[in-house]
Order: sequence, then structure tokens, then C-alpha cells
Amino acid sequence: MPSSSSTGTILLVGASRGLGHAMAEEFFKKGWSVIGTVRASASRTKLHDLVDSSGGRVTIEMLDINEPEQLASLRRRLNGRVLDILFVNAGTTNVPTETIGEVTTEEFVRVMVTNALSPMRTVEGLQDLVSPAGLIGVMSSGQGSVSNNTTGMREVYRGSKAALNTLMRSYAARHASDARALVLMAPGWVRTDMGGPDGRLTIEESVPNLVNVLLGQRGKPGLEYLDYLGRTVPW
Repeated sequence: MPSSSSTGTILLVGASRGLGHAMAEEFFKKGWSVIGTVRASASRTKLHDLVDSSGGRVTIEMLDINEPEQLASLRRRLNGRVLDILFVNAGTTNVPTETIGEVTTEEFVRVMVTNALSPMRTVEGLQDLVSPAGLIGVMSSGQGSVSNNTTGMREVYRGSKAALNTLMRSYAARHASDARALVLMAPGWVRTDMGGPDGRLTIEESVPNLVNVLLGQRGKPGLEYLDYLGRTVPW
């Protein structure tokens, strides 16, 4: 069983900014090698700055998770690599006050594909690169909890994360005999570009704890739905 202090290689999908970049930085600080993905863009990201100061331990790959051919291309480029952790952070949000009766079909599909279908396609497409004793994690949200939804709001986003959780449970059921740890992570409401200015947590309050929780799950087979402090989130 790997210890929480041992190092390895993590592929972080969606690491250009916000929580993903902060996770890349935290894993790098802990001595890990980090492969971070960004979408093709002419502009530099915070991840590029981390690469420049990493001494080769942080590298960048291009990936838009909504483009299956890009996922297949990444899989080919990484052929032969062994990952200790695969973590899919990429996601999106929409207008929080928009109800299911108001959202357009196009916007509903955009959020559902980006938050549920594409992350699971990424897991399915890259799973064989992960060590048999490794960890596969996906960034969910506490708002994906059906039991905890007593206030409504953010209806489409909630629905997309609940769908992600259900799909990950189905994946776990199909892989029940695997030794890999599987984690759905709820990072808390964090003040990022996506989380908005009203978030209750800073990145510094969420991400170091979140990374420690992930590392603590290594060597524990099966699926857990956890928050950034390691508490179980009800389905």
C-alpha cells in the first residue's frame, strides 16, 4: 500500500487555473511529477509559469475533454507512462438562478456534457495508464448530493454533478474487483473564477486539505464521495 508521503506521477486534467492549478502546485510542492492539461490557447496560463520553475517535474499536455479525438490523441502520447493518480478537474457552470424550466436545451447539453459525460469519458479513456494500486479521482461538488439538496438553486449545475456521481458509481460497480481507489471530491465553495466571489473558502483553505485527503485514500480500493476535509458526503 502506498503511503500518503510517497511520491509519484499525477495527471491533472484541467489544470490551467483555479483549483486545478492550485492542485498542480500543491502536488509539485510535495515532490510529485505533474502532467497538467490545458485547452489549446494562445495565452499563457498559471500552469505555464509553474512549468518554467519546476525543473522538468511539471509538463503540459493539450486537451479539451469535450473533443473525443483530443482525448484519443493524449492517450497515444502518454502510451507507456504509468500514472499513480489520474484526477479529472475540468468542468463548467451556468447562470445559478436559471431553473430547469428556463434553461435552453443547448445550455443544458453543454453543462451536462462538460460536467458528466466528458469527465467519465476521460476516466474510461485513460484508466489503463493508472497503476493497479493507483487512484482515479474526479472533481464533483457538494451540490451533487441529492440528500443535501434542501435549498434548490443552481439546478442545472446540481443535476450535472449528481449525474457525474451516478456515472462514477456505475463505473465503480463495473470495477468492483479492482485494487484502485476511486474518489469523487467535493472541494467546498471556493472563491475562484468559476466559484465566484461569494465562495466561503479561499483556495488556500481548500486545496492543501483536498490534496491530503486524496493522498490518504491511496491504497483503499472502492469509491468514496468525500469533501476537502475528508468527510463523507451523503449521496
